[in-house]
Amino acid sequence: MSLLHRAALRHLQRHPLQAGLAVLGVALGVAVVIGVDLARESARRGFLLSTEAVTGRATHQILGGPGGLPDSAYRVVRVDLGVQRSAPLVEGWVRFLADDGARGRTLRLLGVDPFAEAPFRPYVAPATDGVDVSAILTRPGASLLAWSTADELALVAGDTFAIDVGGVRRTVHVAGTLDPADDLSRRAIADLLLMDIASAQELLDRAGALDRIDLRIDENDDSTIARIEGALPPGARVLETAARTAATAGMTRAFEVNLTALGLVALVFGMFLIYNAMTFSVVQRRPLIGLLRAQGVTRREVLGQVLAEALLIGLAATAVGVALGLLLGSGLVRLVTRTVNDLYYTVTVTGVRPSAWVLAKGIGLGLGATVLATLPPALEATRTSPRAALLRSVAETGARAGVRTAAWLSLPLAAGGAVLLAVSERGLVASFAALFLLILAGAMIAPAGTVLLTQALRPIASRAFGMLGRMATRGVSATLSRTGPAVAALSVAIAVGIAMGLLIGSFRGAVASWLGQALVADVYVSTPAATNNRVEATLDPELVRRIRA
Repeated sequence: MSLLHRAALRHLQRHPLQAGLAVLGVALGVAVVIGVDLARESARRGFLLSTEAVTGRATHQILGGPGGLPDSAYRVVRVDLGVQRSAPLVEGWVRFLADDGARGRTLRLLGVDPFAEAPFRPYVAPATDGVDVSAILTRPGASLLAWSTADELALVAGDTFAIDVGGVRRTVHVAGTLDPADDLSRRAIADLLLMDIASAQELLDRAGALDRIDLRIDENDDSTIARIEGALPPGARVLETAARTAATAGMTRAFEVNLTALGLVALVFGMFLIYNAMTFSVVQRRPLIGLLRAQGVTRREVLGQVLAEALLIGLAATAVGVALGLLLGSGLVRLVTRTVNDLYYTVTVTGVRPSAWVLAKGIGLGLGATVLATLPPALEATRTSPRAALLRSVAETGARAGVRTAAWLSLPLAAGGAVLLAVSERGLVASFAALFLLILAGAMIAPAGTVLLTQALRPIASRAFGMLGRMATRGVSATLSRTGPAVAALSVAIAVGIAMGLLIGSFRGAVASWLGQALVADVYVSTPAATNNRVEATLDPELVRRIRA
């Protein structure tokens, strides 16, 4: 085994650039898959946490029209109808202002009645340890922040800080911090600024108005819902929180499909990238394998050494790929979150928390795909006699036979993919499976297409470049053991690039068409907003008169 180790080490020392490219190829495949998965998971988690923070444990919500609900609606529900598990809320978005006036982190302002919050958000109820409820009830502008948020903003209880509310600078007092026991609630309130309802109404300039009333109603208690609906003011309605969440999720379904498609395409791209890097590495060492076999090394020993080397390359590349994937995911999370904020609803994702499944998927791809991509050429090389392994002609003859076999196998794969795509209709899983079959068929037929293309171009290259032209075209088809995997991988890479361009272009075109119908004016004037998709402040009537004049 020492002979095998020395031979493998010397090969790596003589070809450091190729070894580095193999590591880089595997690492890029892992990084792309992890980065895209992190972006998708972080956007979904941001939506779930935002919903959890605001909805809490409510089963139903009373919503008003554009102007919200009057304060009296809560008195009717709580006192007149006797629905004790009810809580009023005022909601808005503000932006933290640093000492130099620069706009910083966006916070969701939530005005609550602490004495009614126990059934919904227990971390802000008066019985919660460390929560000074009297401070937010008796001092104007008093607020509560999550402990983690206060720590990030360098704030402690008793400090004051400035916020931007619809372009107006306001000052808020930190009455205390919240640190729920469970991790989900702790993450859900990371971007909340909790205040008493009166203070929130004053900050948001909504005196006497509520955004909604949260309810907890027993399942199948239709009579209570009917009594509430009969007593509500015109324009108000009762909705189930699950239905509202499902409606928002349905609105972003197309966006999630795009992210899922990007993740699956990245997975296919990563697999072919790894396959190309490792196959080329094994094919190049075919003469070395023949020499080792001629010196008495057994097939099992050679195969074990090649697979062990591939596993080491996979380990090193996977470690690099995971680090690159986390870095890539951090950048993609900001871009994805910005898109969601622009088009759908506001989510605040401040960091990347990779799940075990995402990391396991990337690590499994890096190690598994590396070993699996190395196995076929390694088996073929070790099963060949030592003399045949030393001859390039034997390898190329086998490669030519493999190209023909792959070309014939691509036909049923392409037909199966086309049929599955035709009958899948709107089924997402079946559509992706069909596309994978078509991509695989295209990769398998690419080497055969290369041979036919070089044969067709040989007369043209010969007339244009003479002997060099003939050598170039013959060289491509004469070394199919090396050029075949490279052509297949390059074909998939080009297909992925075109597919992503079409996907993004189609999505952007749909958004542009929607914007063209929704925004019909040439110029819009609005107040500064803490988030892109919600402008809640109003313009000064004097400004409107000046513009009209």
